[in-house]
Amino acid sequence: MPLTAAQPNVRVVTLKIDNRDLSAREDETLLEVCREHQIPVPSLCYLEGLSLWAGCRLCMVELVGQNRLVAACSTRVAEGMVIQTDSPRLQRYRRTLVELLFAERNHVCSVCVSNGHCELQTLAQRLGVDHVRFSYRQVHYHLDSSHELFRLDHNRCILCTRCVRVCDEIEGAHAWDVMGRGGQCQIISDLATPWGESETCTSCGKCVQVCPTGALVKQGTSAGEMVKDQHFLPILARRRHAR
Repeated sequence: MPLTAAQPNVRVVTLKIDNRDLSAREDETLLEVCREHQIPVPSLCYLEGLSLWAGCRLCMVELVGQNRLVAACSTRVAEGMVIQTDSPRLQRYRRTLVELLFAERNHVCSVCVSNGHCELQTLAQRLGVDHVRFSYRQVHYHLDSSHELFRLDHNRCILCTRCVRVCDEIEGAHAWDVMGRGGQCQIISDLATPWGESETCTSCGKCVQVCPTGALVKQGTSAGEMVKDQHFLPILARRRHAR
């Protein structure tokens, strides 16, 4: 008689998010539970189907009874948790982060090919960011147009590493990586060779589709023309992990 596969013993916990009584599997994160129940929590690095990065810090939420904020994407649910996902404190925190992203590089929305379809722009509008209180760094980053199909503009990169992770974990090519530290940090292909000369890039375009801004786009697109589609990612991720 064949042996029956052991069923994972996953408990269900109850918690409260924004005064709503909810239940969830104990292996879920706060962000996953929020997404399941249509509770809006912003994030620019998290994407279903990719590994956790927890770098943008925009999904920070308040855990009642604890002074410091916790990252919803990397915090597991627990019995009795009481969470606030939206408060004046969190709005100020998220607005500051978004302003710093705008100040760090050169995000000029009016001439960006992703204008109107940019996750950073949408989040800024939602948070009411109509000006930036910090000094712009005014550093010019180069544009890599060496690939015949795609273009990389470091000026619009927010270093979310979605491109690095999708290339490694879904496509299996690992053409992208991160170089440098602090303000010198950049996305690079094949040990900092031009994208068009990469020997590992398969030209699949997955990195372009998951990029939340206008940093990775198709060649030949004009302002506002770059629309991205990320619906393929959860399907491919499930198939890849099922192997």
